[in-house]
Amino acid sequence: MTHTRRAFLGTASAAGLAAALPLRASAQDALQIALMVPSPAADVGWSRTLLDGTEAAAGAVGGEVTFLESISEGPDADRIMQRAVSNGARFVILGSFGYMNGGLQLARRFPDVSILHASGYQTAPNFSPFAAKYYQGTYLMGMAAAALSTSGKIGSVSAFAIPELITSINAFVLGAQAVNPEIECSVVWVNSWFDPASEREAAQALISQGCDVLFSNAQDTPSVISVAEEAGVYAFNLNSPMKSYAPEKYLGVVGTDWAPFFTAQAQAHVDGSFEGANHYLGMEDEVVYVSDWTPDIPADIKTRIDQTQAEIVSGAFNPMTGPLTDQSGTVRVEDGVTMTRDEIQAMDWHVAGVTTPLPN
Repeated sequence: MTHTRRAFLGTASAAGLAAALPLRASAQDALQIALMVPSPAADVGWSRTLLDGTEAAAGAVGGEVTFLESISEGPDADRIMQRAVSNGARFVILGSFGYMNGGLQLARRFPDVSILHASGYQTAPNFSPFAAKYYQGTYLMGMAAAALSTSGKIGSVSAFAIPELITSINAFVLGAQAVNPEIECSVVWVNSWFDPASEREAAQALISQGCDVLFSNAQDTPSVISVAEEAGVYAFNLNSPMKSYAPEKYLGVVGTDWAPFFTAQAQAHVDGSFEGANHYLGMEDEVVYVSDWTPDIPADIKTRIDQTQAEIVSGAFNPMTGPLTDQSGTVRVEDGVTMTRDEIQAMDWHVAGVTTPLPN
């Protein structure tokens, strides 16, 4: 059973939302799970994948879910997550980087509560950040993009300039350069997880610049995908399939399936074995996947993509292996050297081939 924010919000204002949270569930033996996300959970996107994974975990451990959607980072979010715990939640999933500080405070106040936090880096005995190795999939998408681009220009509409998304863009370009070394990528940062109007405008701007393959980098709406379909250019996205929004020009999806990870962590809480750790999960963990490839990819390139994917899964190849040069021409990673996990998760520079400078 899932209690949703919609069910109890009614006419309450955002300031009064904490007082409107659902009461403790009557089933005392059920694990109460709270999931909080910054955007609505529609049929696609980041929030949808988190909710699907949370509900799967609840089903596996006999739990119940309180779903808190469209919660902006800041004091309101801190109060809402604390009220959820006060109302009985003992397993909490925080679905935004901006929830980190409030989540850490919550973990310290309630040591019997286990907390998972998306995209962060801080840990505590009962507080674990988690992130996906999207770069594994975006590298493969870059290979396909270069094979299909006729202009030699690709683009990305991206949410926020954080390492996770910078890395995804860099791998996209590196994969494209493996097929066409001269390819270039432009980026528009919309500074939002959920802003359909800005996303559409950014996609249209990139197309007007000649970009004929677009990467919707962490948008929770299909806006970029829809604009690309209308314009007749290819597009792909993160997190969940959006093929229904682009039946002709959908390049594919770099998806995430959080069910196995969330289930294992919820079971660890039930067993009393939950430990705070930094979880960085990829194809080898069956969390990141690629699917819905367009049939327009040339057969020889698709064979290379499949071979490269197998090497990524086996560990024989890491897209973040040098030589890697940044936008200024400085060699950042020497030939044959693979970036460490910490270096990848802290990446704050673009590779050569990305023409847009990072925001300050």
